[in-house]
Amino acid sequence: MWDLHRFAANVAVKDDRGQTLTYADLAVASEKFAESVGDRCLIFILCDNELGSLIGYIGALNGRIVPVMLRHDLPEDRLRELIEAYHPAFLWQPLDRERGRQCQVPVYTDYGYELLPLPYGRETKLHPQLALLLTTSGSTGSPKFVRQTYENLQANTESIVTYLHMDESERAITSLPMQYTYGLSVINTNLAVGARLLLTRSSLMQKEFWQFCREEGATSLAGVPYTYEMLKRLRFSRMDLPALRTLTQAGGKILPVLHEEFARWAKDTGREFVVMYGACEATARMGYLPPERSLEKVGSMGIAIPGGRFELLGADDAPVQETDAIGELVYYGKNVTWGYAECAADLQKGDERRGRYLTGDMAKRDADGFYTIVGRKKRFLKVFGNRVNLDDAERLLKAKFQTADVACGGVDDKLYIFGTDKVRLPEYKAYLAKETGLHISAFRTVALAEIPHNDSGKTLYRQLASHYEK
Repeated sequence: MWDLHRFAANVAVKDDRGQTLTYADLAVASEKFAESVGDRCLIFILCDNELGSLIGYIGALNGRIVPVMLRHDLPEDRLRELIEAYHPAFLWQPLDRERGRQCQVPVYTDYGYELLPLPYGRETKLHPQLALLLTTSGSTGSPKFVRQTYENLQANTESIVTYLHMDESERAITSLPMQYTYGLSVINTNLAVGARLLLTRSSLMQKEFWQFCREEGATSLAGVPYTYEMLKRLRFSRMDLPALRTLTQAGGKILPVLHEEFARWAKDTGREFVVMYGACEATARMGYLPPERSLEKVGSMGIAIPGGRFELLGADDAPVQETDAIGELVYYGKNVTWGYAECAADLQKGDERRGRYLTGDMAKRDADGFYTIVGRKKRFLKVFGNRVNLDDAERLLKAKFQTADVACGGVDDKLYIFGTDKVRLPEYKAYLAKETGLHISAFRTVALAEIPHNDSGKTLYRQLASHYEK
């Protein structure tokens, strides 16, 4: 996956504990890890943005060992269920995590992690091209994983490096979890060009994150829409970050008002703001908006990445050719993953997608060939006979009430507005009724202490469903 010796003298990683490794050091550490695992097999890695986790991931991919990337604090019962479903040969986990009953004495320990053999040995059979397993959201303990191949990873890494014009002068800070496909793509691409990773477990809501970012001269920052909502509240534009030159955004559609604000800030300060579009099912990225068009194309996610292409399909599955007509977005490329796995037997499966991925997103294409996501195919309700896009409803509220922490969900004829500001919920309801033209009786409001998000910042709509009236 990476030729670490090519950049031997470069600093590969520095963490927030003051530890520094060159690419030569990283090569030695990752090779030791791979040798300790031995022949190709399945392993579970409990991830955090720290050296032990990174070394295990690099050692696994370079050693053709297949890692399953899981959050470091996954509850023990969920971890046990996954182990029973997939029968991995080893568990690579932090030393401070309690060992499960199935684990044996560690065979290797380094950088605060231990390699624990499991009783299954190498009984789980793997397709020769299978490289990596990730959850679609990056945070749950669901047994459903995306099957990514070596070709998927190489193709997407090369494409991202190309359109972001990356080189070894980059210093990327880990603002997203390692087990999340977007966070992992930051690692993959920076290692590919000999750049420096700044590993931190602090969140961007902590002063330690920004101190580390400033002191180490971070040049790029990656975020999901929720990240940018938080950055606005933190008055990011007033921060003194002289080395920062690139902001990237993916993980869902950013509010147009935030898109415009950050794009304008980038233009005014000589930086780049790059809106992107992707999914774990396409390894990471499928589309990007060239930064020089960012202000002109506010709200758009752009064009297909190098090596990929988009198509829109209508209700009859016929291609949509008309400008600004809406259809389901379909992506084609070498980075389209092979399908899902839900148990060990699925890891022998071949390519079920054949380079074609139906995204489930509804989109339109403008006269210049730029695409805009208008909603999810399944995020629609029928309210009194009217088709309502829940993503649009949510965006309306966030655009009007810019400090609001809100989410929309519901069932037919009942649109729920969830918010953390109980006093303003009636305002939200009245505004949405006015903007949509729907009678106010169609709306329900629920006050919550916080809107549930996963560790990559995406709203957990399924958790909200427990509040719906039976």
